[in-house]
Amino acid sequence: MTTWIIRTLALLTLAYLAFPLVVIIGASLTTTSFLTFPPKGFTFDWYEVVLTNPTYVSAFVTSAWLALWATLIAIALAIPAALAIARYSFPGRTLLSSLLLSPLVLPHLVLGAALLQFGSMMGLTRTFAALLVGHVVIVTPYVLRTVLPLLSDSQKVLEDASRDLGANALATFWYVTLPQIRSGVLSGAILAFITSFINVELSIFNTTAELNTIPVLLFSYVEYSIDPSIAAVSAATIIAAIIAIVVADLLIGLKFFND
Repeated sequence: MTTWIIRTLALLTLAYLAFPLVVIIGASLTTTSFLTFPPKGFTFDWYEVVLTNPTYVSAFVTSAWLALWATLIAIALAIPAALAIARYSFPGRTLLSSLLLSPLVLPHLVLGAALLQFGSMMGLTRTFAALLVGHVVIVTPYVLRTVLPLLSDSQKVLEDASRDLGANALATFWYVTLPQIRSGVLSGAILAFITSFINVELSIFNTTAELNTIPVLLFSYVEYSIDPSIAAVSAATIIAAIIAIVVADLLIGLKFFND
């Protein structure tokens, strides 16, 4: 009886969380020129409007590339940082960990303003590089936070055994450490990619008319007009995120490290 109640509550909670997504997807299929739910009629015309609009397409590409590069760099930075914090004792270790995780609690508006000021002194503003630096700062803590708990003492014993058996540091990392932390890397990468892709607060400081991300474009667009193309963009983003998560889980989570 208790298990049935818990499952029912869990399903109701998931349904409550998923309902806004259903509303967005439904509103994108309406035949009206304004947002409405339930949709009146059924059409994919608003998706065609989005896909044939070069501004939307350019913003999608920019957001995707930005999120991809920010995620890859975050992984490259977070894994060594996590290993250093988990495996070694040195002065300032706690301070370093807190500093690296601080973007999780700092408002992105504050970080964006600070990075804009710093970038202006370095001559690095309103460029893809400026956007990338900011996004790496805000997404790296997600990977670090998901990897750190997996670097347990029992895993260190396996690493020591690997080295005792003649494996070098690189082989030990690839065949022993990485398979143990792959779930954390994968989940952190997904969180990092989504966080970067949907970010508005930090991105808005370094975007231009030619260099725009899809969330900033939508933020600017709704100030002047609200039509179902906005829902179509949001729905396409949701569907793409779901597909990316499923593919990543199938290719990386289940197969890649099991060969």
